[in-house]
Amino acid sequence: MSNTVKSLAVAGAVAAALSAASTLPAAAQSKEKCYGVSLAGQNDCAAGPGTTCAGTSTVDYQGNAWTLVDAGTCTDMDLPEMADGTAREGSLDALERDLPA
Repeated sequence: MSNTVKSLAVAGAVAAALSAASTLPAAAQSKEKCYGVSLAGQNDCAAGPGTTCAGTSTVDYQGNAWTLVDAGTCTDMDLPEMADGTAREGSLDALERDLPA
């Protein structure tokens, strides 16, 4: 393999790596914290007092536990109604519903 071909291959690999790295911040910005939408043990963080972080929620749809979701989808997610028939929605802020007893 000639030095020119090797140089082009290396340059192409570097360009691809830089391109991939530049898309990471955009992907991270397209997510938002959504409270009250995760199943027990499947939250990303902030599951209230006495918990450490990810995977520590103990109640389905726990209001003070959040999960990262695509930006703009949090409040539009389909969630089951609460036991009393009240609609359940995700929130960009911690909720006082579905907390552990």
